[in-house]
Amino acid sequence: MSKQKLKLAKTHDECASKSPKITVVMLHGISSSSKTYDKALEHLESSDALKDVRFVTFDLLGSGESPKSDELNYGFEEQLEALDNSIDDLNADGPVVLVGHSMGCLISIRYANSHKKKVRELILISPPIYRPDDFKNPVFIAGQDAFKKAVFQKDPTMKDDKAFNNELKNIVMNQNNYGFYEKNDKPTTLIFGLADQIIASFNIPRLIKKKKNYAAVETPGTHGVSQDKYTKLAEVVKRILNETI
Repeated sequence: MSKQKLKLAKTHDECASKSPKITVVMLHGISSSSKTYDKALEHLESSDALKDVRFVTFDLLGSGESPKSDELNYGFEEQLEALDNSIDDLNADGPVVLVGHSMGCLISIRYANSHKKKVRELILISPPIYRPDDFKNPVFIAGQDAFKKAVFQKDPTMKDDKAFNNELKNIVMNQNNYGFYEKNDKPTTLIFGLADQIIASFNIPRLIKKKKNYAAVETPGTHGVSQDKYTKLAEVVKRILNETI
């Protein structure tokens, strides 16, 4: 598997117009799939104001319809390689906007850093923004343990799932992630819920103060891509579209 050209399974690719002005690529989070965006897509694609937007979703490696193999390590390198190959296959005419949810935000940030010419803008929903010092905080550690426990209670097979465990260790809990947030120079909108106890939202004001390319949009929600978030997502996509036309 690792010797083949890695690609992600494309699960959705629609545009109401025959001539899309922008392409929005949506990446899901850990222990999830592109179905995360099902309701969001219904809302986005029902808007006449967004008829010139091409919406694309992929399943990340190890999730949904994408490759899953013991030969894969499920780290940044493989996910970024597969994402790059998959974006190339889209042959997008206009700008590409990356939308990430949770772990998908971390992959989006890294991709934007290493493929600057291929990404116009980032929209990050429920972005985990962990500073190196957070990993020494007992409260943070307890929160991560509670997250794993909740995942295992929902699906006990995840305890032995290589993709989940390696993604959690090597992507979500990677202590270099904050540095990539700081390096990112793309216009980036952070959409997050005030009731989200997973993302360490207290780090967002610090990041925005230091980096003027970030904007924050607060909602009352928790961690998922719920209505409060995808309505804000629609507004941001509309703004990007209008700036492109």
